[in-house]
Amino acid sequence: MPRIAKNQQEKTSVMRRDLVQTVAERTMADIMEVATEAFAREGLSGARIDEIAARTKTSKRMIYYHFGGKEALYLAVLEAAYRRLRSVELGLDLEASRPDEALRQLVRNTFDHHHANPDTVRIIMNENLHYGAYIRKSSVIQKLNVPAIDATKRILSRGEKEGLFRRGIDPIELHMTISALSFHHVANRYSFSSVFNIDMTSKAAVLRRREVVADLILAWVERPRTRG
Repeated sequence: MPRIAKNQQEKTSVMRRDLVQTVAERTMADIMEVATEAFAREGLSGARIDEIAARTKTSKRMIYYHFGGKEALYLAVLEAAYRRLRSVELGLDLEASRPDEALRQLVRNTFDHHHANPDTVRIIMNENLHYGAYIRKSSVIQKLNVPAIDATKRILSRGEKEGLFRRGIDPIELHMTISALSFHHVANRYSFSSVFNIDMTSKAAVLRRREVVADLILAWVERPRTRG
């Protein structure tokens, strides 16, 4: 075979392979998007693979081919949710700011991410109904948490050295408190809105609550000021 023809054949083969890969990646992304909505709305037990297949214009067979089954798809969705959350935390340049400013930035971004991704909150709520059974199966989620806690440790360490934060704060306790306050605003906003006859979904209410949460966290870690 002439060299030119052979090169053209190889180029065509690569293009076809790339096209197949692109189509497969797009199909998996579509499945993940629809599955996220389904699991957030119906939970693991209520979500149906045939409904997800119909909405993605694919087949149950294709979903099983890519993910292996309903529980495996649920775990993939759960891992993706945590991956997005951790990417927000790790994408911040926290070292460039003063420790107190860095912590406020972390709180604000965590709050904003929860507010912008209510499906993530619902999926995590659903996972807690299963007592964290699927998270325990995931080495991915465990690994994602390590750099997030390390970033919190560094903020606390810098804050202690500069005399801004009190000593002895557990970074996991801090992380848990930030998550809890951010999570609560999404998980309970409709019930609180109804019970107390307030609008927790307006832009003004969200911004106000975000600053309250940030102020609470900063007040908690702040080094007590000496009087007199």
